Amino acid sequence: MRILIVRHGDPDYSVDSLTPQGRIEAELLSRKLCKMDITAFYTSPLGRARHTAEYTLEKMNRTAKVCEWLKEFPPIIDRPDRKGSISWDWYPQDWTKEDCFYSLEDWGKHPVMQAGKVQEEYERVGAELDKLLAEHGYVRQGRLYRAERANEDTLVFFCHFGLECVLLSHLLGISPMLLWHGFCAAPTSVTTLVTEERQKGFAYFRTSSFGDISHLYAEGKEPSFAARFCETYDNFEQRHD
Repeated sequence: MRILIVRHGDPDYSVDSLTPQGRIEAELLSRKLCKMDITAFYTSPLGRARHTAEYTLEKMNRTAKVCEWLKEFPPIIDRPDRKGSISWDWYPQDWTKEDCFYSLEDWGKHPVMQAGKVQEEYERVGAELDKLLAEHGYVRQGRLYRAERANEDTLVFFCHFGLECVLLSHLLGISPMLLWHGFCAAPTSVTTLVTEERQKGFAYFRTSSFGDISHLYAEGKEPSFAARFCETYDNFEQRHD
């Protein structure tokens, strides 16, 4: 099995849609995806993800199943420096001090995460993902999947960066804090995972590419800056917070 996780195009958060740049990105992405043999499409209910998907779906004359659990990872917390922040956005000098954030088993036990019931939402998303994969023949068994109907299906998820990291954390067994803060997926980037079934009946997902934006570079387009923060503090033309 192959899973493609697509981040939406450059967002206009004020109207939950795409900027003109985001629409160009979605069009270029569609030219790549429509050449693939895709079994099923799934999309977040949020506008920026659905509008990104539309470019591909229209070209292929396909539809996508809208999944509520693919929306951006929602819990709100009171992080050390600010109240009412999204749970997966911390300053590096704060989260790196906490040893628990480096552990898959302990990251959700941090008092701030417990207060925001972040792990509960994380586990709900993981359970929904496992339910969908079981429908396609792969049943969760501990940290692996049991290949009850081994196949080469390709599933595409149109979603969001924070949620993408939750999916990767669940599939790979990595603390989501390391993914949220150590990785960067540009708008319309594609992350690909494929199953490894070296022994009959046992499957593990491996990441063959993360945040691929070759469809943009092929057309001479630079990726949007939306995924990033300033590289140096003194560069105030780049996003700070």
